[in-house]
Amino acid sequence: MINTPIQPKIDPANPFVGRHSRNQTLESFVRWVLRCGTLVIVSVTAAIVLHIAVKGAPVALSREWPFVNVAFLTELPSTLHVIQDNQGHIIETDVNGADAIKMELGANLREEKTISYSGGGILGPIVGTAMLVIVSVGVALFLGVASAIYLSEYASHGTFIEMVRLAILNLAGVPSVVFGLFGLGAFVLTAPVFTNSPLDRAIFTLPLGFTTLSFQGWDTCVLSGGFTLAFVILPVIITASEQCLQAVPLEFRETSMALGATRWQTIWRAVLPFATPGILTSSILGIARAAGETAPIMFTAALAFKDKLPWQKDQISLPADASLFAHWEQNIQRFLAIFTESVQALPYHIYTLAARIPQNEYSERAQYGSVFVFLILVASLAATSIWMRRSLRAKYKW
Repeated sequence: MINTPIQPKIDPANPFVGRHSRNQTLESFVRWVLRCGTLVIVSVTAAIVLHIAVKGAPVALSREWPFVNVAFLTELPSTLHVIQDNQGHIIETDVNGADAIKMELGANLREEKTISYSGGGILGPIVGTAMLVIVSVGVALFLGVASAIYLSEYASHGTFIEMVRLAILNLAGVPSVVFGLFGLGAFVLTAPVFTNSPLDRAIFTLPLGFTTLSFQGWDTCVLSGGFTLAFVILPVIITASEQCLQAVPLEFRETSMALGATRWQTIWRAVLPFATPGILTSSILGIARAAGETAPIMFTAALAFKDKLPWQKDQISLPADASLFAHWEQNIQRFLAIFTESVQALPYHIYTLAARIPQNEYSERAQYGSVFVFLILVASLAATSIWMRRSLRAKYKW
């Protein structure tokens, strides 16, 4: 008796499909696991965004032109006074209007509640966040791109450089609260300043004749917070910028140097323009991270409440016969003083509303409104990075 091999079943609709093997079953199972994991992540993200939009949009937006709550975006935070009369009518006002309303109600006043930080708007936190981001990105972009150029174009391959790269990668995983403590020690308490009257807490002073260099720190201010945030995002910018530089073909460098260009001219003319799209993308994503940090600015820059913007500090009036140079000098000092002021910031403002005051419908309203505006700002930064990357990549192709 001759044993004949068993023929695989063939699908009459598609004769090229063979028998369903164990590997194909496993492949299908893995594909569905990955697909379900992706769907779970997308669903959770969408649920969070939808929850914030449902609760925060009515606070920040309006049904009438210009379709935004202008007061919420253009007023400083304040204490909310909620006054209720005997008929159950509720009146919301600030500290200036509360006394007049209570006098008008008289014996008809039933109850008054005050909720800190839940009145007014969020102009102060928005301005403070913008200033911190501008300083941090300016510092981190300069240092990050310079470091990436050196590591990619000048540094020789060796153990030391590999250790430096490993240290940069490890620095990206350091908790933000550690950066906050670093900023407190390095910038708030130790950074050098030029002054004629050093403080007693100065660690070291160096007389220069016309002034004194005193290592007494910058106190809690925009500069301290901005430099601290710069070190938070610096590893991301260095790593991404180095990868973008290394992605530029080696032939570009060889051709440029064969035509007589120096190393720096080659980098500036033939390498950086093609690496710029990726560098800018990483920088803008770094901005989003810097804007969302809370722990570093708690130690170095942020205040829970401030009733003035940084440039609204009182200044001494000059005499009527003061020279043009005196006015110019005062304007320069006023501009520089902006960066030595403590500020509010959106992440710290949201933390204050959520964790440091009793929760009720009024604080929750201010909290979700702030989170919604912050989400819109971060989404705008991400969209800007995508647009810039596409525009620049369309311009520089190889």
